[in-house]
Amino acid sequence: MDLLQYTFFQHALLGSLLASIACGIIGTYIVTRRLVFISGGITHASFGGIGLGLFAGISPILSAAVFSVLSAFGVEWLSKRKDMREDSAIAVFWTLGMALGIMFSFLSPGFAPDLSAYLFGNILTITQGDLLMLGILALVMVVFFCLFIHPIIYIAFDREFARSQGLPVALFEYLMMMFIALTIVSCLRMVGIVLAISLLTIPQMTANLFTYNFKRIIWYSIGIGFLGCLGGLFVSYHWKVPSGAAIIFVSILIYAVCKVIKSRS
Repeated sequence: MDLLQYTFFQHALLGSLLASIACGIIGTYIVTRRLVFISGGITHASFGGIGLGLFAGISPILSAAVFSVLSAFGVEWLSKRKDMREDSAIAVFWTLGMALGIMFSFLSPGFAPDLSAYLFGNILTITQGDLLMLGILALVMVVFFCLFIHPIIYIAFDREFARSQGLPVALFEYLMMMFIALTIVSCLRMVGIVLAISLLTIPQMTANLFTYNFKRIIWYSIGIGFLGCLGGLFVSYHWKVPSGAAIIFVSILIYAVCKVIKSRS
């Protein structure tokens, strides 16, 4: 059966490419800055926005985007205060988002919503609106990173050096947190809340086995991420398993194979 003749599969392929570009770019910053735990907190906080959207009768993805960006800014602001540790700030928004999401989803009028689609994702259900959101985000990040790649690298590796060069470090950090939040929300349809953070870290970890160069990690991550998405799609089709979980499974399999190859070389 030729899967390419189906519109939903064409959407899935295009979504995989766009998500790989977005995640490859911002994921490299996440791994370099060691922001994986923060990103996990933002991912789970987005559930609050989904619940709020379902309760208010607006697009859950739109409300999740707003809620996630505000949560990201909140984590960034609280973690800079001397009276609160960074992990405590993350825990506040992580648990608040999950609690609000559950409460609002149960208070939503009409039939109980299918939350599994947001928790575990299904790339085969992504719409043209999702593709447009991913495409715009990927384009904006490509342009932003092309224009400001050197300040981003300085901040990713040494914030104090970046400050000494007169760079607006705080502004860049807030902008990067915004990109992280929007990328996470854009990938919810693909892999869901539970697995979204994997798409932002596993390809970068795999790329990091072969290079420490920031720009090369971005390029390798995009390729590895797209390969993982393609493999996950076909595993999902043949084994009849959720696509989100299959994508992450294949991505981890690629990492394991590359790790073995690297250790033997």
